[in-house]
Amino acid sequence: MGSDKAQLLFGSLTSVQRIARALSAIAIRVSTVGGAGAKSCDAFAHVIDVHPGWGALGGIHAALHACESEWAAIVACDLPLVTSELFLRLLSLTRNSEHRNYDAVVPIQLDGRPQPLGALYRRGPCLKKSEELIAAGEHTPRTLLAAVSTRWVKPEELSDLPGAEHFFLNVNGPEDYLRAKAILASAK
Repeated sequence: MGSDKAQLLFGSLTSVQRIARALSAIAIRVSTVGGAGAKSCDAFAHVIDVHPGWGALGGIHAALHACESEWAAIVACDLPLVTSELFLRLLSLTRNSEHRNYDAVVPIQLDGRPQPLGALYRRGPCLKKSEELIAAGEHTPRTLLAAVSTRWVKPEELSDLPGAEHFFLNVNGPEDYLRAKAILASAK
């Protein structure tokens, strides 16, 4: 991208602020996670990676390590089109007695790939398993999700939500940024 993706502006809000607003429907506290010098917004506490340079699994581990709730919502800063409705739906799947035994609730994107960085994780089992995987040299969230009881949320389970087709637009480059801004402008 050439700049800090967390600081990209969408109207008057940065990517992190947009995501925090979406999370406010289900979260008491929102924190950012990253390296010691990577604090991306003064409005939020910053959790420093326990295992610096460990990638996405290291970020998930750090978030879980700092979490004080049973469940943690973990979202990458380059997914600015997630919404409160998405997280309310995911959270509802943790409360349904049929799904009570799941340790992670992870959406499947329209392209068929899982989105582990726009998902919910049960702190206890996922923290323990992520520690074991990191100790074994593993770096990918997919391995964590294969090792815990994961509820895969199919796209059709989210398709009735406003903006569902754009939830997981990953803003990695300037063209993605322009596309995300256009989507938000057309939704007004």
